[in-house]
Amino acid sequence: MSQQVRDNLSVAAPSPSSASSGGFVQGLGLTSATTLVMGSMIGSGIFIVSADIARTVDSPALLLGAWLVTAFMTIVGALSYGELAAMMPHAGGQYVYLREGLGPLWGFLYGWTLFLVIQTGTIAAVAVAFGKFLGVFFPAISAKNWIWHVAHVPPFHWGPMVLGNMDVGLSTQSLLAVLLVVTLSVINIFGVRTGALIQNVFTIAKISALAGLVTLGVFLGRNATALAANFNGHFWRNAGLSAQHPVQVGASDTVVFVGTLTILAVAQVGSLFSADAWNNVTFTAGEVRNPSRNLPLSLALGTGVVLLLYVLCNVIYLSVLPLDGSAAGATILDRGIKYASEDRVATAVMEQMFGVAGGSMMAFAIMISSFGCNNGLILSGARVYYAMAKDGLFFRKVGELHPKYRTPVVSLMVQMVWTCILCVSGSYGQLLDYIVFAVLVFYILTIVALFVLRVKRPNAERPYRAIGYPVLPAIYIVMALFIDVVLLRYKPQFTWPGLIIVLLGLPVYFVWSRQGRTAAEPSSS
Repeated sequence: MSQQVRDNLSVAAPSPSSASSGGFVQGLGLTSATTLVMGSMIGSGIFIVSADIARTVDSPALLLGAWLVTAFMTIVGALSYGELAAMMPHAGGQYVYLREGLGPLWGFLYGWTLFLVIQTGTIAAVAVAFGKFLGVFFPAISAKNWIWHVAHVPPFHWGPMVLGNMDVGLSTQSLLAVLLVVTLSVINIFGVRTGALIQNVFTIAKISALAGLVTLGVFLGRNATALAANFNGHFWRNAGLSAQHPVQVGASDTVVFVGTLTILAVAQVGSLFSADAWNNVTFTAGEVRNPSRNLPLSLALGTGVVLLLYVLCNVIYLSVLPLDGSAAGATILDRGIKYASEDRVATAVMEQMFGVAGGSMMAFAIMISSFGCNNGLILSGARVYYAMAKDGLFFRKVGELHPKYRTPVVSLMVQMVWTCILCVSGSYGQLLDYIVFAVLVFYILTIVALFVLRVKRPNAERPYRAIGYPVLPAIYIVMALFIDVVLLRYKPQFTWPGLIIVLLGLPVYFVWSRQGRTAAEPSSS
């Protein structure tokens, strides 16, 4: 048998977690796959995190620069993943790529972190955001309106980390979050086409909302005060490579000064989180029609459209509000982008243009965005735990499909239960602070797997090859490593907990292996 035939068989042969052997329904076309990419990316982050980025970088140019760095890295990552997705269109996506490229341990550590923190923590936070903005219309829905308050966990220091400082219990806001998670989880049992229909409708709605914000900002929002403060000779302030920027190290009172490249890396915590989850479409690869074409194309189209809108939204923010402001400011303009009320920059922009009605319109838009985002996250995340179970690395029942609808019903329910626990525990906020570091680590490892598979399986069928290989993927690895090192140095309260969560998966993996839970070895290993 020739080397090329062996390589093709090793990739194409259905593993226990591949779609065809699992009995999934291929119900996602190019449109649904693309809306899954876009809908999973757009949550509430784009409407909020620019305030924190502005306080960090203190420069209009660097505010846009932070988003441009995120856009470059995300698109390069998506183009690189496209090759792996077309090569191995199996349920589980990134989990499968890590398993095949680097070994089952790395695949498990990714799936473990995804279940424990990344996917479920994000779902919980987005669900709570939905309740928070519904509270704009119904004030009884509030984090302070307790139905059952168990306890307040005080903050405590452990090395560079600050843990605790959360309320455990059920408020009207967290109750609504739980109801949203349960509703969407149950809906997604009834076939991938049902989930895709919801995703299409809500993604189109929120893309329209973002495009509307940009359009309104261009024609109605430009403010002379903001333009003078942000652009007329002030755009490049503090943006030179020799500029020094203050950074608070961890949870201490220590402040050090760093260069422009370093401050841009620190600022990526917010922008990268807001642009994350683009890889979720790979989790559903087994349900995508013509995956060798539609997966790479959906990744490129979805990330490209969303990140263009993200950058344009920030241009509008700078056109409507001054970057600088005061936390004690009496008006929206006085507070600026840095100190927008509760960091709701997009809401401040709309209120500046349309008054109170603008704030209500933005609250409604964020609710739509949160609902659609969570549908995509719930739909896709369950496919990873299904793939792990088929490989014997999670509870076997999780690897079963609904006999009629061919969806991973047990996986959906397990994900739902853990997410609801996070909603009630109040820990989701801290967990989200920890995930950017861990997410970047696994993105780096997956793109390393791209290089490894080019060497291990040089003749494997690759319907799509990563654009710019090997230069662009290598640049991504270097940039992501730089960001992770900077975050370890200057934001240890966020990075070390994330690393600990990943490492806790090591003994769990070996316990699974020792107990002989493996249902079948992946035939493509």
